[in-house]
Amino acid sequence: MNLVWHIAAVLLIAAAGVTTYRLLAGPNTLDRLVAVDTLVAVTMCGLAAWAAYSLDSTVLYGMVALSLISFLGSVSVTRFRVPDTAINPRDERRTPR
Repeated sequence: MNLVWHIAAVLLIAAAGVTTYRLLAGPNTLDRLVAVDTLVAVTMCGLAAWAAYSLDSTVLYGMVALSLISFLGSVSVTRFRVPDTAINPRDERRTPR
């Protein structure tokens, strides 16, 4: 059974590494937002795997709090986000003629 936990840990670390790369290399803010949400989901999966491995349910409160904060953060960022290609009012190429 220890082999299963080690495989799960390796896969979660690999997922976190790929997600961190996407977070750093994301071309716009929405890509970075999706990467942050994915990283939080991988973190919650890691906490759930640790709770199952150690038979300790005290981390479940942290998982609930992390999910609520992540949801509120994602909603607020998508609600109040400024587009990456904001129109400059002084740019003469974008003014209608």
